[in-house]
Amino acid sequence: MVKLYDLFSKYRKYILFFCDFLIWNISYYLSFTIIRNSYSLAGLQDVFFKTFLVMNACFVAVFLLFRLYDKIWRYADVEDFFYVCVATGVANIIFYVATLLMGNHYHLGGRTHILFILMSMFLLFVFRFLYRVNRLYEIKHMAAAPQKKMLIVGGGEAAVTIIRELIKAPNNEYKLVCIADDDKAKLGRQVSGVKVEGSTEDIPSLCQKHGIEVILFSISNIKLEDKKRILAICAKTNIEVKIIPNLYDLMTTNVSLSSQIRQVEVEDLLGRDPVIFDTNKYGKYLTGQTVLVTGGGGSIGSELCRQIAKVQPKKLIILDIYENNAYNIQQELIRNHDIYLDFEVEIASVRDGEKLDQLFSSKNIDVVFHAAAHKHVPLMETNPEEAVKNNVIGTLNLVRAADKYHVKKFVQISTDKAVNPTNVMGATKRICEMIVQTMNRNSKTEFVAVRFGNVLGSNGSVIPLFKEQISCGGPVTVTHPDIIRYFMTIPEAVSLVLTAGSLAHGGEIFVLDMGEPVKIKDLAENLIRLSGYKLGEDIKIEYTGLRPGEKLYEELLMSEEGMQKTDNKKIFIGRPIDVNREQFLQQLNTLHHYAMADDKKQVIAMLSNIVPTFHHQ
Repeated sequence: MVKLYDLFSKYRKYILFFCDFLIWNISYYLSFTIIRNSYSLAGLQDVFFKTFLVMNACFVAVFLLFRLYDKIWRYADVEDFFYVCVATGVANIIFYVATLLMGNHYHLGGRTHILFILMSMFLLFVFRFLYRVNRLYEIKHMAAAPQKKMLIVGGGEAAVTIIRELIKAPNNEYKLVCIADDDKAKLGRQVSGVKVEGSTEDIPSLCQKHGIEVILFSISNIKLEDKKRILAICAKTNIEVKIIPNLYDLMTTNVSLSSQIRQVEVEDLLGRDPVIFDTNKYGKYLTGQTVLVTGGGGSIGSELCRQIAKVQPKKLIILDIYENNAYNIQQELIRNHDIYLDFEVEIASVRDGEKLDQLFSSKNIDVVFHAAAHKHVPLMETNPEEAVKNNVIGTLNLVRAADKYHVKKFVQISTDKAVNPTNVMGATKRICEMIVQTMNRNSKTEFVAVRFGNVLGSNGSVIPLFKEQISCGGPVTVTHPDIIRYFMTIPEAVSLVLTAGSLAHGGEIFVLDMGEPVKIKDLAENLIRLSGYKLGEDIKIEYTGLRPGEKLYEELLMSEEGMQKTDNKKIFIGRPIDVNREQFLQQLNTLHHYAMADDKKQVIAMLSNIVPTFHHQ
């Protein structure tokens, strides 16, 4: 078959116009002569040639007006072919009216016009159809690599779009075999040429029957419990599972759906409702204010900057000691907000009290989000003095500056590891909570803390480690088969932090609803299976034992804190615990002394003294 698209590549518009012009004239000649039972024009030259000129004028005017030559016909669909038919019909109607106006001598008769419109429409349609079929044939036989057999889960609109895009793709690496859908009305029928052969419960048997190599989850709008159930079924097959984005992502991007097919992420397995910051209801306290984010280049801090930028602050100040992270968020904000956001980056450490004093005295800061901290549990176990210098002394420097320069609101980012801590990091974060609560009693600044658990994708999170280990062929390391953690996405956690800030009146410890706890072992197993590997054969799980200071179960509240509801069903308040202010400040001075002397033993002893619930392992 001739490769027509090669010929059309450079002069496509002109060649297509010439072909249409030729078809149009042939159609007219055949219609004119067939109705008169003679292919000779003897005696009819005057009628034929004058109407011939009018006919071509109608053709050129209408076809150019309909912009038929701006379309890429190798991607044509039903709508495009219908457009050609409409243009042909309009041109013929105009031609018919023109011959009536020319007088009876030039009137061709109704039969000639009817045959002309049918023949021209048919030949133009066939010409484009053959070119389209030729292109699909070429695509089908030019695959660079053997195609993987694919099963599609869901036979809705998203599946239709995916199938069409994959068929058109020049380097399509998938062979569409069948569809699984729970709609019984679709069973046995075809969706864009692909048969629905069973329900989601039949996925394992369909995969075995057809030798499926890839499963595509193509349901964009689905209840989270159903999504989790179906992905669990897919995990049993040990076949690679890919997924399309959620409905919101599809609506807010301009790229093709097939290009957004991605690997299954942990977020897909957790089955949590997404939390989005309601800027109209909770964001007003940031609008028109100068906001400081410490640790602004980190995973939590950078997301704070992204979401704060959307509520139109007067100025956003990003403070971080690590210039690479600070540079990355700086460039991102420039790209996304350009001149509409007034922000600046300060390279500084929260340990530097003098630099902080200078910053607060000159910037008229209204709101502080304190996300800067050392968070890696094992590293802080071997470097407790550094955890104290950065987490405790850094926080103390900040709250003193905030109080001195009359900041309106100070939000401390805390962690569930601060509850009955078993590690140095958790103990230092608990002291940070105590600092903000103690300072709140004698300050006009509203000091609060927000406590939550593990954040997916954050620096130090286990999930990126699992993904890296899987990509390297394993083994995947889990510390203990019974270890359980709460998980939350970074945008979700930050949305709740910003919301908690609007609910704060001072002194509260806000606790975020982390959803259902997740067994890390199950999470690792599902990630392995959904990546297309056989657990225990292709990739193994190794148990390395609990790390220093690590607990099997994390807690969100201490028993004496209680639980108080707020207007937001995902945010609760823990009751403040009384602390002797003078004694506490004296203990902090002693802790500071030992930390600056790098006395690890005394640092841990003082942490235990300050935090009675600290049971160091």
